Amino acid sequence: MKQTAIQQAIAMVRSRMESMDETLMGKHTIHNLQQIERLLYELLNEEKDQIKEAYKDGSRDLEIQYSDVGEINSEEYYNETYGKDA
Repeated sequence: MKQTAIQQAIAMVRSRMESMDETLMGKHTIHNLQQIERLLYELLNEEKDQIKEAYKDGSRDLEIQYSDVGEINSEEYYNETYGKDA
């Protein structure tokens, strides 16, 4: 399964947190990384919406008519391509 740039960033932050030691400095760094991770999840939701809109726009260019089914199709596209993380 593919990963978006934001999903990759979240994975890198998690990996870094897991590799931190239990020193006072390590705990402080983990706390900062957790804040960054929360912000990345907010960005991931925005990125998901952008990808879904781009998918629908591309489909419109192919003259496919969209109603409520279009929303489902773009959601399915995102989930199949990038997963249901967001």
